[in-house]
Amino acid sequence: MSSAAASPSLSPKLQSEVNRRRTFAIISHPDAGKTTLTEKFLLYGGALQLAGSVTARKSQRATASDWMELEKKRGISVSSTVLQFEYHDCVINLLDTPGHKDFSEDTYRVLTAVDAAVMVIDAGKGIESQTQKLFEVCRQRGIPIFTFINKMDRPARDPLELMDEIERVLSLHAYAVNWPLGDGKAFCGVFDRIDSLVHTYERTSHGSSRAPVAVHGAKDDSLRNMLDPDLYQRFSDEIEMLDGAGATFDLPQILDGELTPVFFGSAANNFGVDMLLDAFLKYAPPPSDHQVGEKTIHPAQPDFSGFIFKIQANLDPKHRDRLAFIRICSGKFERDMNVIHTRTGRKLRLSSSHKLFGRERETVDEAYAGDVVGIVGHGDFQIGDTLAQDPDLQYQEIPRFCPEHFAWLHSTSSAQTKRYREGLDQLLQEGVVQSFYMRDNAQRLPLLAAVGPLQFEVVQARLESEYGAETRLEITSYEAVRWLPKETTVASLSTAVMPSGITFVSDAADQPALLFPDSWALKYFTEKNPTIPLSTSPPK
Repeated sequence: MSSAAASPSLSPKLQSEVNRRRTFAIISHPDAGKTTLTEKFLLYGGALQLAGSVTARKSQRATASDWMELEKKRGISVSSTVLQFEYHDCVINLLDTPGHKDFSEDTYRVLTAVDAAVMVIDAGKGIESQTQKLFEVCRQRGIPIFTFINKMDRPARDPLELMDEIERVLSLHAYAVNWPLGDGKAFCGVFDRIDSLVHTYERTSHGSSRAPVAVHGAKDDSLRNMLDPDLYQRFSDEIEMLDGAGATFDLPQILDGELTPVFFGSAANNFGVDMLLDAFLKYAPPPSDHQVGEKTIHPAQPDFSGFIFKIQANLDPKHRDRLAFIRICSGKFERDMNVIHTRTGRKLRLSSSHKLFGRERETVDEAYAGDVVGIVGHGDFQIGDTLAQDPDLQYQEIPRFCPEHFAWLHSTSSAQTKRYREGLDQLLQEGVVQSFYMRDNAQRLPLLAAVGPLQFEVVQARLESEYGAETRLEITSYEAVRWLPKETTVASLSTAVMPSGITFVSDAADQPALLFPDSWALKYFTEKNPTIPLSTSPPK
C-alpha cells in the first residue's frame, strides 16, 4: 500500500464510479420531517411508488425506512437503515438515522460513514437540541451541511430570524439558495436567488409547483404582480437585506463545512424537495480520501478497503442472520472476493453480500467507494473493524461514546434463560448498548450502559420479539463512567480517596473503569486524586 508521499496509481474507471457517488445522512430533531423528506427523495429516485406516512398511528402504511416493530408502534425512527437509489446518473447512498432524542449513539456511528449531511429544521421551531447535538458531530468531521427549512406551508418563524439562528447558534455561515414567499396559509412559493426563478406553490391535496417562472431579479415587475402588495414589500425588504448583509455563495466554504446552503419548502407536500436534491447532487462532494496514520487512502485506488460502522441481527426474522454494514473507502467490491479482516489477520471470502433498502435486500455483485454493502455470515465482526486487501490497514473511524444510563436486565423465566443469554450476547455485539462487568464479582453478569434510555427499551423489545425472551429492567443509581489507564488494578487504587458508591468495573474489552453514583462523587474523586487520570473514552 502506498503512502501519502508516493501516491498509488488511480484507476480512471474507478474514479468515474466514485464521482457518481453521493453518500449522506439526514439529521434533525424528532418531528422536524426527516423521515418524510427521506421518502420524498426515494420517490424522485423511483425507489418508492407511494411514500409512507411517518405517523404510525394515523396510517396503516409503514414507511420504507422504519422497519422495526417498535418503530411502527411509536411512529419514530430508532434504528439506522441504508437506502440506495439512482437519480440523474448519480448513485445515492442515503443513511437514514434515528431522530429520537434518546437514541444518539447509533446515529453518531452512522455519521462516520457519510460524506455530507442534510439538516432538517422545523420552520416553526427553529434549531432544537438534537439538531444541535448531531450538527456538532458533523462539525468535528468537517463534512458539508445542506439545510432544509421544512413546513413552510404552516405558520413559521421569520425566515431572517431562522437564518440568524443558524449563524448564531451553530456558528455556521448560511446562504439562502431560495427564499420563501410568505408562510402558512399565505405561502405561495420560493424565489431561487441563484437562477432568478420563481417556483409557485399551489395549495392542493398533494401540494405542487407550477413550471418555474424566470424573472429579472427580485424587483422584476412580473414578480411584483404575482404577489399581493404587503407580501411583495416584505419579500423585497428581506432580499435587499440578504444581498447587502448576508453571506455570499462560496463552494469551497461549503465543502469545508463552514457555510451551509439553505433551502425552504414543505416535504409533506413535496414542494422544494427536488430543488434541494438537485443542488445537493451538484454541490455535495463524492467520496474523498481517508487518512490512516501516514497513509492516504484514495477512493479510486485499486486495493479494496472499508470499515464496519453498524451490525444488525434479525433484519429479516425469517433468516435470523447477522448483517454487517460496510462503508467502502477504496477500490471495487466484488462478490466472492477475498479480503483480510485486519483486526484478526484472518483471510475471508465475502460471498453473501447485499444491497439494502430498509429491511429489503438484494444480492450485490459489485460496489465502489462510497457505497454501503451488507455482509452476512461472519459472527466475529465488530463495529469499527477494517476489511481490506492490505493486512496492515486499520481505519480508526468509529468513536466510543460515554454512556449516562446504567441498568441490569434480568430474565423473568428460567425456561427462557438460554434464549435470553443468546439474544443479549448478539445485541451487545451489535453495539445496541454497552456493557460493563464488576471486578469483584465472580459471575460475569453484564451491567448495561446506554447514551439514551430508549436503548434499554429497544433491547427488551428485540429480546422478546426476536428471541422470545421476556425481561425485567432494573435501573441503577449510577450516573457516570470514566475509564482508567490500562494498567490500573484493584491494588493500585487502594490508596485512592474514594467516596462511597464508586464501583471498579471493566468494559467488554477488559478496560478498567469507575462507575460514579452522581456528579458530586465524580468531582470529589477528581479533586482528591489528581494523579489518577480519568477519561470519557477507553484508552487506545
